[in-house]
Amino acid sequence: MIICRSASMLHFYSLSTTPKLLSHFRQCSFLSTSSPSSLSSSPPIRLIWLNQSSRCRTRAFSSAAVAVAVPKKSGTDTFFAEESVSWKSLGLSHRISQALSNAGFDRPSLVQAACVPSILSGKDVVIAAETGSGKTHGYLVPLIDKLCSARHNGNNDSKAASASSHSFSIVLCPNVLLCEQVVRMANGLSGDNGEPLLRVAAVCGRQGWPVNKPDIIVSTPAALLNNIDPKEIHRSDFIRGIKYVVFDEADMLLSGGFHNHVIRLMHMLRFDEKLLSRMNKSGSENPAELNSDSLSRFDFEGEKDIQNESFSEAEEISEDDVDAEDLKDETKTWPVKKKDWRRVRKNYERSKQYIFVAATLPVNGKKTAGAVLKKMFPDANWVSGNYLHYHNPRLKEKWIEVTTDTQVDALIEAIKQFNSKALDHGTGVSRTMVFGNTVEAVQAVANILQRAGIECYCYHKDLSLEERAETLDDFREKGGIFVCTDAAARGVDIPNVSHVIQADFATSAVDFLHRVGRTARAGQFGVVTNLYTESNRDLVNAIRTAGKLGQPVEAAFSRKRSFRNKLKKRGSNNARDGSTCELMV
Repeated sequence: MIICRSASMLHFYSLSTTPKLLSHFRQCSFLSTSSPSSLSSSPPIRLIWLNQSSRCRTRAFSSAAVAVAVPKKSGTDTFFAEESVSWKSLGLSHRISQALSNAGFDRPSLVQAACVPSILSGKDVVIAAETGSGKTHGYLVPLIDKLCSARHNGNNDSKAASASSHSFSIVLCPNVLLCEQVVRMANGLSGDNGEPLLRVAAVCGRQGWPVNKPDIIVSTPAALLNNIDPKEIHRSDFIRGIKYVVFDEADMLLSGGFHNHVIRLMHMLRFDEKLLSRMNKSGSENPAELNSDSLSRFDFEGEKDIQNESFSEAEEISEDDVDAEDLKDETKTWPVKKKDWRRVRKNYERSKQYIFVAATLPVNGKKTAGAVLKKMFPDANWVSGNYLHYHNPRLKEKWIEVTTDTQVDALIEAIKQFNSKALDHGTGVSRTMVFGNTVEAVQAVANILQRAGIECYCYHKDLSLEERAETLDDFREKGGIFVCTDAAARGVDIPNVSHVIQADFATSAVDFLHRVGRTARAGQFGVVTNLYTESNRDLVNAIRTAGKLGQPVEAAFSRKRSFRNKLKKRGSNNARDGSTCELMV
C-alpha cells in the first residue's frame, strides 16, 4: 500500500488546502487521542468438524471477558450451539456452569461445544477455528473445571503427584497484552462469593513470579524460561506440577523468534513425562532416583530432530506482531545431552495434556505449523471451525482500488459512511479499527485524520506496554477510531467492533484473516472496507476469488511469498519515485 511503502508520499497531503471530502468533518466530534493417562500410541487423529446444521438462535457470549446483550436479529445461526446444548451437558460441573451463568454466559458456541468435551477427556487437542468463535473460553472453562475438581478432591492421587504438591496449568501467549487478556477472562469466572474460582497470574513483562502458587500461569515462552528456578530440585518440582499446557496463537508460537523457546519448553515437559513414566514402570517412588542427574543436563532428546522441522508460518509474522520484550534471548541455558528421540517417544505413559489454539493453522505441505503438529501429536483431537480460513458470512466486505490521488479521500469517506449508530450493535458506541502495515503508516494515517478534524487512538509496537494497555482500555470503554498495526490484529479481543478499514492492505492472506476477524465476532455482524492498490491486486484477486467460489483463503497462503516479493519490488520503486517527486516539490 502506498501509505506503508513510502511515508514520504504522504507529505504530498500536507493538507494546507483541505481536500474536498475533509470539509464535511469540521463539526464532527471524536475521542481525544491519548489427566491424561493414555499412551502416545493411541488411535489416529480425530477431526471434529462442527455441524453447520446444529446452529442455534440464542445469544451466548462474546469471546471477550464481558458479555454484551445483542438484538435478536444477529448472526447466531453461524456461531451458537443448539438450544438444547448447555454447559452441564458438555460434562462441566455445576460450579463452573453457575460461574458462567453468573457472568452472563448462558450457552456455548459451536466451537466451545466441540472442544470442551475433548479437553475434559484428557486427550491432546488442537483447536483451529475462525476468529471470534470463543476459543479462549473454550479452553479456559474445561481447564478451570478440571483444576477445581482436582483441588476439591485433595489434588491428584499421591502416585501421580509424588514429586509435586501442586498441580497447575500454563498458558503460553506471544505477547504481554494477550497474557493479560487471558488473565482477565479467567478472573471473570467467579464463585457465589464474587471471588475468582482459581488463582491466575501473568508472568511476563514487568510482572515477576507470584508470591502465592497460582493455579494457572499465563506467560510468554521467553518469560517462562527466564523465571524457571535454576535450582534442580525446584525446577524438577515445577515441571512435574504442570499438568496442562496451552499454546495460544499456536501458529505464531511455532514459528519465527518464538520457535526455539517453544521447542525448548516442549522438550522439558516431554522429558519429565518420560521420567515419570519410567519411575512408574520401575516402581520407584522417589523421582530423584531417576532425575537427579537428568534435568540438570536437560536431556532434550531429539531437539535437533524437531528443530530441523522448519515452519513456513515464520513468514506470516510481521515485525509489528512481536514485541522486543517477548523475544529476549537471555533465557537461561543448561548443558544439553542429546539422544535418539524417535526410539523412545512412542513408548512412554503420558502425564501432561497439550492444547494448541489458533485462528489460522494451514496443514497443506510438510512444513506448515498444522502439518508439524499432526506429526508431533498424531493422537490429538482436532476441533475445526466451520469457517476456518473461509470468508465469514456475517461479514460485509467492500473493495476499493485506490491511487496516490484518491487514497485519502477514500479513507475519509469510509470513516464517514460507517461511523454511525447504525453499526453500534445496540450499545450506543461505535468502534472502527483502521490498519496500517508499519508504524510510520499508522502515524501518517493518524495525522491525516487529525488534520481532518477526526480524533483517533494510535496503537503500535513503538508505544510502551502501559501506553498500549491504556489505549486499548479507552477504546473498549469509549469507542471511536483506532488506528493500529498488526500488533492489534492477533488475539486482541475488543467487543462490538463494527467496522474494519484496511488503509494499507494486508501483505498476506493470514494477516488479512486476522485483521477482518476483529469484527463480526461472537455472532455479530460487521463491515470491512479494503483499500488496495495495483501492487496488491494479485493477493486481492486470490482472496476475492476464494470468497466467490466458497473456497478457503488458505489457497492463497502458499502464494504469499511471491506476493511479498512483488510488493517489495514495487514498493522500492514507488519509494524512489516518491522521493524524487518530493525533491522536485
